[in-house]
Amino acid sequence: MRAWKFGDDVDTDAIIPGRYLVLNTPEELAAHAFEGVRPEFASSVKKGDVVVAGRNFGCGSSREHAPLALKGCGIQCVIAKSFARIFFRNSINIGLPLLECEGAGAIEDGDELRIDMGAGIVENITQQRTYRASSLPDFIQRIVGAGGLIPFARELLEEEQ
Repeated sequence: MRAWKFGDDVDTDAIIPGRYLVLNTPEELAAHAFEGVRPEFASSVKKGDVVVAGRNFGCGSSREHAPLALKGCGIQCVIAKSFARIFFRNSINIGLPLLECEGAGAIEDGDELRIDMGAGIVENITQQRTYRASSLPDFIQRIVGAGGLIPFARELLEEEQ
C-alpha cells in the first residue's frame, strides 16, 4: 500500500472542505478529499492506501465527515504521530483504524508500507525500516473489525440472543 504523506496540524477542513458537508455518502465525500491541499489525491488514491501525518491529525471541527471521506477513498488506515481526540473517536466509530507512531515522520510520500494492526508494526518496504506504533486495544480492534460502533453493537446484541 502507498503512503500519502501530510504534515502536522492537518485539520478536518483540509481533509474535506466544509462546502461538501451536504454530501451524504462516504463515496461522495471521497471525491473531494484533500481537494484544497492535494488536488490529485481523490483521483489517484487506491483502495488500501495509507495516510501518514505528523502531530495533531484531524484537528479542527468535530465533524464525522472527515474520517468518512477517508474511508470512502478506501484508505486502509491513518498513521500519525498524534491525533486530535475527537477525530480519533469519530474514526473508530465508523471503523477507520488509526495508529499513533512516532516514526511516522520518517515515512516518505509514495513509500510502500505493510501494516500489522494487532501488533502495531509498520513496515516500510521502500526504506527497509520498521516502526513501532501503539497498537489498538482489543475492544477497539473489535469495533474497527466490525466496521464501526453501530455494527459492533449489533454483533454484541446478536451474541446475547
